[in-house]
Amino acid sequence: MDRQTLAAYDIAAPTFAQDWHEQPPPRDLHAVVRRFFKPGLTADVGCGSGRDVAWLVANGFPTTGYDPCEGLLREARVRYPQFEFLAAALPEVTGVSENRFENVLCETVLMHLEPRSVVAALHRLIAILKPGGTLYLSWRVTQTDHRDQHGRFYAAVDSKLVANTLSAETLLLDEQAVSKSSGKIIHRMVVRKHDAQSDSVPNHT
Repeated sequence: MDRQTLAAYDIAAPTFAQDWHEQPPPRDLHAVVRRFFKPGLTADVGCGSGRDVAWLVANGFPTTGYDPCEGLLREARVRYPQFEFLAAALPEVTGVSENRFENVLCETVLMHLEPRSVVAALHRLIAILKPGGTLYLSWRVTQTDHRDQHGRFYAAVDSKLVANTLSAETLLLDEQAVSKSSGKIIHRMVVRKHDAQSDSVPNHT
């Protein structure tokens, strides 16, 4: 992750957390999750202050939240002490084993990565999924790389690069939309991880 972005989140973690929790519920995100996620262990990579973790657990997806920002993790643990929040950053997501989760949520995180780290991050998100598992991925759409007034880095993520990197998986959704929570334009993709074992099962129909 971009260090200046992490520092910005850490310094103003309570303010960011309050802002996110006062935004309208992300009902569009919830609809996509209900449509594509399967029951089972779920990871929220870039969980921030835990809002989506709480919703996922409440809706039948036992979830662990991961974030590289200690300030945001403190906010999450105070708000939701009953849930698990751990320190981990893209692209490595260190400490998380491969083939572990049925679902991975990575909501508006990718644009904070340095462009050279995007491909490695995508491969890692797929790696921690079980075969046949589902990845929800989104990022803020911007035309140029820039920093906002807080110093947070926003990359102009190349959607074709993302699609090409994930081309071995099954594409379930690829759309650009206005987030019902933040009001910002986002691009979201949902893919299902390739399951070689299911491909090898004979079809007797």
